This record gives sequence, C-alpha cells and structure tokens, in this order.
Amino acid sequence: MSHSVLVVDDSAMSRKLIIRGFPADWASEVRQASNGREALAALAEALPDIMLLDLTMPEMDGYEVLAKCQERALDVCTIVLSADVQPRAEARVMGLGAAAFLKKPFDRSALESVLVRIEKR
Repeated sequence: MSHSVLVVDDSAMSRKLIIRGFPADWASEVRQASNGREALAALAEALPDIMLLDLTMPEMDGYEVLAKCQERALDVCTIVLSADVQPRAEARVMGLGAAAFLKKPFDRSALESVLVRIEKR
C-alpha cells in the first residue's frame, strides 16, 4: 500500500535517513520540510497521509506544528521522531495528537512497526 508522506526535520541528513527507513514500495509521494513553517505550508498545499516530525527545529518547533494542526483541524497521522527522550516530551506530543513517538536515532524496525500499526487503523 502506498502513502503520501511529509518528512519534517531541520537536518537534511536526518530527512534522508528517515526516508531510507521506509519499507520498500511503502511511500508513493514523499515531500520534505526543514522547519515547522515549511511543514505548515506543505500541509496547506496537500494533506499527506502521514507526517514524520522532529521536535527541535528553528523558526517553529514540532510542538508548535502539532498545536497548529489541532487548531486548524488538520487530520494528519503524525509520528514524532526526537532525541528528547524525557517522558514529559512524549506525553506532551501524544497530548497534542501525535500517533506515535520514536527516539532518535531511530531503529528502522521500530519505524516499520509503527507504520504497520498505523496502516491497520
């Protein structure tokens, strides 16, 4: 099954690694954004099936993106990827509507597991 995906991270290398972590033939369309403002602009253009979102970024962080998505009633399944592994960070993003939280550096099998779980919804 193919999905449209938006990968949001200020690091081009991280975006590349995330995209390489997708199962073969999983994503049909992948767009990228390097900060929260770009992410919101991309979401306004076309809502993807899934957004993979970093928390710590310049201009607008992942928390702000999640809050804006809630305010605007944007129904996008969001997986947060972050090096901030404090339990309160995970609780906060889940409270803001994230579907899952993965720690960076992420394990490819963990990403695949979350994607399979989301696909079964």
